[in-house]
Formats: sequence, C-alpha cells, structure tokens
Amino acid sequence: MTTRCLLVDDDAEIRQTLGQYLRGFGLDCDTAADGEQMRRLLKAGPFDLVVLDLMLPGEDGLALLRWLRQHTSLPVIMLTARGDPVSRIVGLEMGADDYVPKPFEPRELVARIQAVIRRGARQPEGETRTATFSGWRFDRMARQLLSADDVAVALSAAEYRLLCAFVDHAGRVLSRDRLLDLTRAPGTEVNDRSIDLAVSRLRTKLGDSPKEPRLIRTIRGEGYLFDTEVQR
Repeated sequence: MTTRCLLVDDDAEIRQTLGQYLRGFGLDCDTAADGEQMRRLLKAGPFDLVVLDLMLPGEDGLALLRWLRQHTSLPVIMLTARGDPVSRIVGLEMGADDYVPKPFEPRELVARIQAVIRRGARQPEGETRTATFSGWRFDRMARQLLSADDVAVALSAAEYRLLCAFVDHAGRVLSRDRLLDLTRAPGTEVNDRSIDLAVSRLRTKLGDSPKEPRLIRTIRGEGYLFDTEVQR
C-alpha cells in the first residue's frame, strides 16, 4: 500500500519541491503551511506519517508535536535547521520518532521515512499485536494504550518503546543498560537519565504510585521490574 505522509513547512518552495520529490518515490504526500492546515488535513486523513518542520511561525514545531502526541499515534519526523543538539533531544523526548537536520539530501529523508514506517509495521515472529495487563490494553500496531474504560492514553516514542520492552520481559528485572539496548532507535540519544525519565512518565500514565509503584518496581542496584501478568 502507498504510504501517505503530511509535510508541514512554512516555506512554499520546500513544500513544492520536497513534496514532488517524495511523490517521485511513490509516497502520497500532502502539504501544510501551518498548524491550522495540518489539523484540517489530518481530520480529512488518514495519514501514515507526519514530516514536521521545527521552525514555524505562530505555533512552532514543538507545540504541534505536543498536539500530535496528545491526539494521534502517527509517527513524526522533525526537520530542524537548528544546530544545537538540545532542540533535537527535546523533540525526541516529546515523542518524535526521528529528526533530519537542514540542509539535507531529500533521498536521506525518503530513507528515514521508509525506516520509520518499517519500524512501526514490524512485528517480530511470535509476537501478538495486543497485550493486556492490570486492566490495560496495549495495541502495538496502533501504538495505543487503552484503559479499562477504553480511554486512550498518548505515548511518546520513548514511552512506547519502553512499554514494549516491559511487556516483552514481564516478570524479569531489566537493568538500565538492558533497557538502553531494548529501547534504542536510530536518531535517538539515550542514557541512564533518559531511561529514568521515561520510566517516571510511563508510571504516571499507568497510574502507578511514584512512592510505592506496583506495576513498574525499582529493584535497588539492579534495575526495573514490570511486576504484572501479561496476556497476549
């Protein structure tokens, strides 16, 4: 099936030339100049992926990324002209799946789009699409976490990868180094601190008490334990 992507950039020339280039590689590409157009097109959807410029007038790319993570499970690739790594790290921690610094070769963007789509579609042998635990339902393909009341909880890319690791290794203690290996993705910069932050955020979204967590337990000197039965 054709991948349908939405390119959000305020530069009309980039929208035209890059949009044409992506279509030349078989991608169905729509374009938007700002957040308002982006929301209107997403409502008309569906799309498989969003390519989002960081530097936008009005609502910037990070504000739109926050909105996307709250309202959709679409993969997001950020385009950034900023040279400092902080902007990229913030974007990745907020839920971007990858980033491409400007200027870039359009072919690189095509490769990254294809890689992100492959990661989202890949399902390891023997792995089921849906897992349930402690009243929660986790749909890997849709990247969606649903409560017992069918309320969707938005997950950042880091939280999604972390929950996948915990679900796959429920009942086993995972060290921070092991979690780094299990959650690492192209374009991301992770360390012990980022693992701890992702665990803290995931605990909050799961309603796990920060003082006495029952789902994601800290095992002193060893790592973390996903202490619940997972059904697939």
